[in-house]
Amino acid sequence: MILVALAAIILPLVLLGGLNLPATRGMSISAVVVVILGMLFWHLSPAVIGASVLQSLHKSLPILWILFGALLMLNSLRATGAIDRINQGFKALSADMRLQTVLVAFLFGGLIEGVSGFGTPAMVTAPLLIALGFSPMAAVILALVADSTPAAFGAVGTPLTVGLSNVTEKADLLNLIGQRITQLDLLVGALMPALLIFILVWSFGPKKHRWQQWLAVLPWALVIGLVYSVVALITATVISYEFVSIIAPFVTLIVAIVSLHYHWLLPPAVQATPWQTATAQPTAPATSTKTAGSMSLLTAWAPYLLVVVLLLASRVLQPLKLWLTSHLNLSWTQIMGFKTINSDWELLYSPGTILALAALIGLFIQARSLKAALPTAKKVVSSMGNTAIALVVTLILVQVFTNSGLNSANLPSMPMYIAKFVAKYLAGIWIIIAPFLGELGSFVTGSTTVSTLTFGQIQADIAANAHLNEPVVLAAQLIGAAAGNMICVHNIVAVSSVVGLDGQEGTILRKTILPALAYAALIGVAGLVLIKLI
Repeated sequence: MILVALAAIILPLVLLGGLNLPATRGMSISAVVVVILGMLFWHLSPAVIGASVLQSLHKSLPILWILFGALLMLNSLRATGAIDRINQGFKALSADMRLQTVLVAFLFGGLIEGVSGFGTPAMVTAPLLIALGFSPMAAVILALVADSTPAAFGAVGTPLTVGLSNVTEKADLLNLIGQRITQLDLLVGALMPALLIFILVWSFGPKKHRWQQWLAVLPWALVIGLVYSVVALITATVISYEFVSIIAPFVTLIVAIVSLHYHWLLPPAVQATPWQTATAQPTAPATSTKTAGSMSLLTAWAPYLLVVVLLLASRVLQPLKLWLTSHLNLSWTQIMGFKTINSDWELLYSPGTILALAALIGLFIQARSLKAALPTAKKVVSSMGNTAIALVVTLILVQVFTNSGLNSANLPSMPMYIAKFVAKYLAGIWIIIAPFLGELGSFVTGSTTVSTLTFGQIQADIAANAHLNEPVVLAAQLIGAAAGNMICVHNIVAVSSVVGLDGQEGTILRKTILPALAYAALIGVAGLVLIKLI
């Protein structure tokens, strides 16, 4: 039975990562097999399967809407020439791609994660990296790997507030778990900038002198990572876990910009001969009559700044949040009468709506016209066909997997069956296993929050039975779930679509799985140390 439960995990790894099938085929095969196995071994009724399919169709709409907003933003910026101006701004700060990776993928992406979540950061930062000359493959991998450390706190602390709602709703305990996350990540998370640069240099840079190319900026990368981790720790301890993923990247971004301006910890070669990838892509020329040089940097960045402001306001200002979530709420609850089969889509609250709105306002500010809006939107919609198919079949697998507890065989759900099976044999070293279970949850569900909702209670139960520190175990779950964003199939599908890499999902998965596993392993070791210290 354990092999049946694991089919939802093994099949995508084999078909996408091993056989390199595109997601449209690989995930379709996986979904069909999991549905058949669920009916044969878990005794899932046709009604549960049907409700799960309907849930999958509905859940795909908010994700596709976010993707639409991100693509509309990107294509609007290209149409006005703003993307070229943004490119000039980054290159004026530093033309070195190693440093740009940290600024854009990790810090700016972390800020977007802090105010948005939902897989939005990678869809926003990958196009920016391409505008800076990164290849599409490099942009996607770096964007996915970077969207890990900040995701433990997600959008204004949602992975804790919602993800741990089955375990506790006590603010003091949630704050303690938030502090434990920052303590575990104090050194491991601090390595993220160095890891991103290592991936860039080793996988996409010139083959000669790779170690020297990485070591040259390693001191700067380590300091930036340490600043991020220390600010996160202070924020969680002094203010609240809800603001860690906003304050930490914002403060660190300022520190990074100042350090680049004054050339702190950086060799002279960074300015004299900025490092480039082996196949640096030239940026596309602006298609508008307005040249990049005639547009102010503030005007070029206006849509992104507006995204951050609108997302932050909609998440922090409670009256505004209440209004947005209660109007145009397209959520579908109790699908086909099943109380636990639901799908949320608060249209006005969605990051997709904010991205689309910011794109239109930005178009008007930059071009003084909305004439290009409709053709751009049509172009975006026409490019999303394969992505929609891949996303729907992926979600069918996910929802059948997670809804499998609604069976007539009196079995726990497949993810819970896996968790209990693993816990039975590995409880003695559970602190090492905990982050991997969180990562497994995100790999399948695509969400730090949903992974924690699924496995949070069993993590807490195992911690109690094994006499382990519960907040540390739950912190490891959350960090592992955040690392799972690197390998989540539907995140990979969505980001690939933004940069035109449809069909390359298997290649991307193979390149992100090692950093994801390494991150979880290091957190397990950090957990062992922390438990002995407290």
